[in-house]
Amino acid sequence: MTDAVGSIDMPDAEDASESKKKGRKGGKRGKKGPLGRLAVFYRQIVAELRKVVWPTRSQLTSYTTVVIVFVVVMIGLVTVIDFGFQEAVKYVFG
Repeated sequence: MTDAVGSIDMPDAEDASESKKKGRKGGKRGKKGPLGRLAVFYRQIVAELRKVVWPTRSQLTSYTTVVIVFVVVMIGLVTVIDFGFQEAVKYVFG
């Protein structure tokens, strides 16, 4: 049985020569020592940080305000619930 490239039993000449080649295990990182790999790592970090879309000052201010208001509301809610449980425990246990 054959496929579009050739026989299943007889691989193409390109495939045979590719299977005999030994590839590097580490790619670009295979040649470098630990300091070289560390430098590549930090360069990749900087490259990724350049891709980040940073918020404008007005967006940052509005996001910060929303977070602070949410935290204050949650503190109030937890305080009210805690006070309610405290009064319930006082009522039940004397």
